[in-house]
Amino acid sequence: MKSMRRREFIKAVSAMSAASAFPTIISGTALGLNGSTAPSNRIVMGCIGTGGRGTFNTKAFMSEPDVQVVAVCDVDRDHLEKARLLVNERYGNQDCKAYVDFRELIARDDIDAVAVNTPDHWHGLISIAAAKAGKDIYCEKPLTNTIAEGRVLYETVQRYGRVLQTGSHERSRPNARYACELVRNGRIGKLHTIWINLPCNEPHHLEVIKDVGPHPPEPVPAVLNYDMWLGHTPWVPYTPKRCHFSWRFILDYGGGEMTDRGAHVIDLAQLGNGTDGTTPIEFDARGEAPRGDLFNAFFNYKFECKYANGVRMVGTTETPRGIKFEGTDGWIFIHIHGGELEAEPQSLLRETVGPDEIQLGRSPGHHRDFLDAVLTRKKPFAPVEVGYHTAVICHLLNMSMLLGRKLKWDPDQGKVIGDPTAQGLLSRAMRSPWHL
Repeated sequence: MKSMRRREFIKAVSAMSAASAFPTIISGTALGLNGSTAPSNRIVMGCIGTGGRGTFNTKAFMSEPDVQVVAVCDVDRDHLEKARLLVNERYGNQDCKAYVDFRELIARDDIDAVAVNTPDHWHGLISIAAAKAGKDIYCEKPLTNTIAEGRVLYETVQRYGRVLQTGSHERSRPNARYACELVRNGRIGKLHTIWINLPCNEPHHLEVIKDVGPHPPEPVPAVLNYDMWLGHTPWVPYTPKRCHFSWRFILDYGGGEMTDRGAHVIDLAQLGNGTDGTTPIEFDARGEAPRGDLFNAFFNYKFECKYANGVRMVGTTETPRGIKFEGTDGWIFIHIHGGELEAEPQSLLRETVGPDEIQLGRSPGHHRDFLDAVLTRKKPFAPVEVGYHTAVICHLLNMSMLLGRKLKWDPDQGKVIGDPTAQGLLSRAMRSPWHL
């Protein structure tokens, strides 16, 4: 059965009742009996970007009984067809529609929400358009690829009253929330330093670091709409490593490890420090970029940030990946990914958070939390302001490395203080016809 939006279901049932004086029989499935979800309560979704992460998110949403995915979108027709078949197999029909242009998908008035799983440079424009079209949004992290895009998205989501969940799923782990509660409630004493471990030692990192090229132009594969893939970024000749996964180490499309896993780790720093609604005020970072002709994101970095409350956030490429909150009376370390905890003293991890203390709640799962927010209109665990501020931190660290100097930031005004060149890097020119 094709999906039916809640308001359409109510109209349909009313029309059937008015059309006949005889009793109307409605199936148990339509009413949500026998364990099924009635169409009137079903969240109808479209998934934009169907590569690795897109496939993961699509499967996650389809596993929820009150979701029906009806459309997929991708500029790679191979990815697109695999996604279409995956959705049809899940629902046992041929109803899933496939689009190359996301604008056609979000123009559908039967879709309640979209998942944005594209490369980072597309997050902002697609999510802004979706919010304006009345869709709720699950957008992968980092929320946007520039600070200016993030600001516009933040304002647009608020203006149109939409729900947005940033894909910072580490903050949905119960261990991470428990650790942050201990920090927020003073169990480690006064928090003074947050240590960020963000190693670049995995095979894909090492491959990029040693890749000096050359990367000569090649014919665009017939299955790829390359112009749409580039979108608002400058036109450049196609070469395979520019697209599909390794794009994240090219600053036009991503921010390297700083916005990849960095967005997860730094996001937990924000949660534990109680600064989800703001950012540090000083950023000082140094790093090295590959010396080839394609990749230019930073590796081998060291950075230090300072919050207005005096807390320092210090980061390196040390292992293991994770975050350490250090206070006057102890410390807690959260491993990324997995959520395992270490602490000194170890007795910290046996502490109970009382009902009169700061409690951060528990997530039913990052995707489920988004769906519950769609239904209740309450904020999810990683709403737009959380995703925006975490992305701001990652981008300012990259900007500090790019310029080779310390930056001072006004989080209330969203401006770099006393550095016009850095201020100019908050946004980027967009290739026609795209614009903010």
